Amino acid sequence: MSRWGTWAGCLAPVLLIVVEATRAGQSRPGDEPSPARAVAARTAIDRFVASYCLECHDADARTAGLALDDLDTAAVGKNAEAWEKVVRRLAARQMPPGHRRRPSEAEFNAIVSAIASGLDRAAAEHPNPGRTGTFRRLNRTEYQNAIRDLLAIDIDASALLPPDESSRGFDNITVGDLSPTLLDRYLSAAQKISRLAMGSTGRSPGGETFRIRADITQEEHVEGLPIGTRGGALITYLFPRGGEYEIRLRLARDRNEHVEGLREPHELVVLVDRETRATFTVTPPRTEAEHQTADAHLRARIRVAAGPHQVGVAFVKPSSSLLETKRQPYQAHYNMHRHPRITPALYQVSITGPHGPSEQEETPSRRRLLVRRPTGPEDEEACARQILTTLVRRAYRRPVTEADLRKPMELYGEARRDGDFEAGIEMALSAVLVNPQFLFRIETDPPGASAGSVYRLSDIQLASRLSFFLWSSIPDDELLDLAERGELGRPEVLRAQVRRMLADSRSQSLVTNFASQWLHLRNLESITPDLRLFPDFDDNLRQAFRRETELMFEEVVREDRSVLDLIAPDHTYLNERLARHYGIPHVNGSRFRRVDLGTDQVRGGLLRQGSVLMVTSYATRTSPVIRGKWVLENLLGTPPPPPPANVPALKDNTVSSSLSVRERLAQHRANPACAGCHNRMDPVGFALENFDAVGRWRALEEGRPVDATGGLPDGSRFEGVVGLERALLRRPELFVRTLSEKLLTFALGRGVEPYDAPAVRRIVREASERGNRFSSIVEAIATSTPFLMRRAE
Repeated sequence: MSRWGTWAGCLAPVLLIVVEATRAGQSRPGDEPSPARAVAARTAIDRFVASYCLECHDADARTAGLALDDLDTAAVGKNAEAWEKVVRRLAARQMPPGHRRRPSEAEFNAIVSAIASGLDRAAAEHPNPGRTGTFRRLNRTEYQNAIRDLLAIDIDASALLPPDESSRGFDNITVGDLSPTLLDRYLSAAQKISRLAMGSTGRSPGGETFRIRADITQEEHVEGLPIGTRGGALITYLFPRGGEYEIRLRLARDRNEHVEGLREPHELVVLVDRETRATFTVTPPRTEAEHQTADAHLRARIRVAAGPHQVGVAFVKPSSSLLETKRQPYQAHYNMHRHPRITPALYQVSITGPHGPSEQEETPSRRRLLVRRPTGPEDEEACARQILTTLVRRAYRRPVTEADLRKPMELYGEARRDGDFEAGIEMALSAVLVNPQFLFRIETDPPGASAGSVYRLSDIQLASRLSFFLWSSIPDDELLDLAERGELGRPEVLRAQVRRMLADSRSQSLVTNFASQWLHLRNLESITPDLRLFPDFDDNLRQAFRRETELMFEEVVREDRSVLDLIAPDHTYLNERLARHYGIPHVNGSRFRRVDLGTDQVRGGLLRQGSVLMVTSYATRTSPVIRGKWVLENLLGTPPPPPPANVPALKDNTVSSSLSVRERLAQHRANPACAGCHNRMDPVGFALENFDAVGRWRALEEGRPVDATGGLPDGSRFEGVVGLERALLRRPELFVRTLSEKLLTFALGRGVEPYDAPAVRRIVREASERGNRFSSIVEAIATSTPFLMRRAE
């Protein structure tokens, strides 16, 4: 190593390109520099190193994780992976470290531009789109949506299939296998779904029980139920046939098996599609035995037409007393020891039936499936063939061959001989739903493709990629029609389809599936803060946290706003429960609505929302480490490396409880093995210390003013969440790049690799030219090399 030290070794090759491009007149990075220019470049490097690198130490090089001394600066494309790491670190201003003397912004931009242009040029000459798995099983969300769009049935896939493992932040990546146990679950699911679709029933009445979470407070109105009611539940249920169904209710009990909150008579109503179908009155038990039978009479048999219906159960709410409201310091009421229920609550709803005679009636699923009805016995086989041809085309997402129909038609014939026409269709449907052509997304190389060669996807393959990206579901008929005619791959047609699909209600999956995983909203379900420290937390607040963030992201998608609006908008979405938690007045009722915020409000963007703040905290306290890591990974795209082995976790019981979190974390930063990463993560998280573990604003911690001074790895320093947001918006391309990479990962079902970086830079450029609107990012992804092409194996 030369006298310049290790950082000189890292930066010298970089600066050779920049100086050659900017001072010695080189027109294109990657050209062979002349000897005179090389001498001039080396002299310039000497001056730069003397200014910035003499004091660097070996630890800095280890932190950087780069050793570029042997790289060929005249042909960056030959070492693209290493150069992409250089570009990424320089773009994030992580080279050289923030505590060293640093180049100017102009020098940084020149370095990044010079290297990136050479890498982009090399990628254009030799495209590498990467390779997705040949077989990728539909994950649980995709399966649920596919059934919805194929058969017009809304199922709960979580009750039928096990959860999928996540990788690279998403659960649609490690889905290449199908174990025997999982196959059994798919077989059972197919049989149940086929019966629901056709409206067939077993020998005895079927049914389902819906249980309400124990930590839900049921003192106020539930959105979707009539005004003037409180608590209860709203359930979407598919009644397979028209007939008489029994609905049975049970009330919540405490650990002593006493009905909670039942101190005076209360009235319950059962509604179907908001129409009252049964009314009950529950009275306070007078003896121990009456607690066991207090809800025994809460059952009713009602006639319901076949098809999906909204079943509601709620208590009639008496008028609220202002005095009574003031006497209740907390909103949460479900814990018998700390904040017991004031009024009775619903525990579960059971629906069984049909009982007695029932009728086969038209339902959305039957209309979707039975595209033709037989006119007589002689017409049944032709009718079945047409029904199955339409079904298989949609299910397999491609044109149908005679081989595709052979097995379903055989099974139809066998079931028809033992039953009727609809029994045959039901059996064939079950076979289609367990066929690998439905359960797997299959991308095979074209005949004759040599290993390592690059080819463009067929329009049929492109249709599936696009639909599972934007809808997490199967292509619709319009998309398949375009693909079969070979028109989908035309740029203008593809962009038009992207815009159409974003405007479709099925793009809601980008909110509930993509954003839920990107922003870690799914983790909310597994987090419960310490109720001794946060006694006002309940599932109502948890779901409000989630809904606020979903509505904010949905607004960006629906209104095609700039994605930067996620960082610092001037409004948010609240209902009364969440507004009270945040201390925002004049928001009443269970309905979420847009609330414009003043300049002095502490709410707004992602970093101010309870969802993000809680999933990045511990049960008892905030975690600047987790919060800092979350920002670096999900907003800036520069996650820290994994912690070194054998490094102990920070133990709260070994330090004084009177110390602030900042003072406790100083212990980790004092450990050389920890300092490298914690010096990057902790300052980012410190900027959010004004928010506690459940997202409430605080000015004091342990009786002392909160120190929310923070910083980014680029060396910038700021105060609080406002400063952090401004720092993020000063370099908007970093956030846009990170979101683009997350979307590309989700779209491809594989991680973004260094060879994808030129495509990502193109996506970011196109988005910038169109105001960073959400649709501009999605369109650029849909027309990118990794999305349209594939490498043969």
